[in-house]
Amino acid sequence: MHTLTDTLADNIRHLPLTRPVAEVDPNAVVVSTDDCALTYAELDRWSNRLARLLLRIGAGANTRVAIAIDDEIESVVAERAIVKIGATPVPVAADRTFMLGTTVGVTTKAQRGELTDAISWLVLDDRSTLQRYLAGSDAPLTEADQLPTAA
Repeated sequence: MHTLTDTLADNIRHLPLTRPVAEVDPNAVVVSTDDCALTYAELDRWSNRLARLLLRIGAGANTRVAIAIDDEIESVVAERAIVKIGATPVPVAADRTFMLGTTVGVTTKAQRGELTDAISWLVLDDRSTLQRYLAGSDAPLTEADQLPTAA
């Protein structure tokens, strides 16, 4: 019998990014698919933008953030963004049980209909999300980025 911790540990990808991007080859490929290759530099920039969006919807240090994404590259970017803000990535399993205690998540339109409304979902391929993402800064996160914003 697996405990919740054992199962999550088996499902979470550990990216080799304990060092700043400046200390690794920024052009080295982190993950690739048939039609795209993501470098460390791109991963850093893309995850900075996504991290800022996650912070705006309530994710932050010590929160659990669900990941319901099939695309390998989007999944890696989401995981990295979540880790950057001090949150814990929680891969969504087929039975959806690991989402307990999770209030924020990242998904796509294709999967959103199957997911609970009890979580604030950031839908990556939603037009408004894409607009905010593309208009956002890809600069490294600062402490000021992680401060709660006034509503």
